[in-house]
Amino acid sequence: MKTVKIYTIENCSYCKLAKTLLTDRDIPFEEVLVEPSQLPELLRQSGRKTFPQVFVDESLIGGYAELEALDKNGELNRVLEEEKKTPRGHCCCG
Repeated sequence: MKTVKIYTIENCSYCKLAKTLLTDRDIPFEEVLVEPSQLPELLRQSGRKTFPQVFVDESLIGGYAELEALDKNGELNRVLEEEKKTPRGHCCCG
């Protein structure tokens, strides 16, 4: 399974909902509590100002609304289990 990282801020109801959804689905995740001084760097990485910000491996999937939509339409497990594709002509063996 791919790794899930969720960036949160204090007192964020959508952050709590996202963590609850992941926990209820037995999906392990790493939570990163974002401090105000870290906001400019996260904005540069994601282009988003809202929280939570949910990443699967290094790809942003969105916030709670996008996470919930993936779960409701059955795509969340596929996104988490999808194999990484090796670009054609590149060896995966190093």
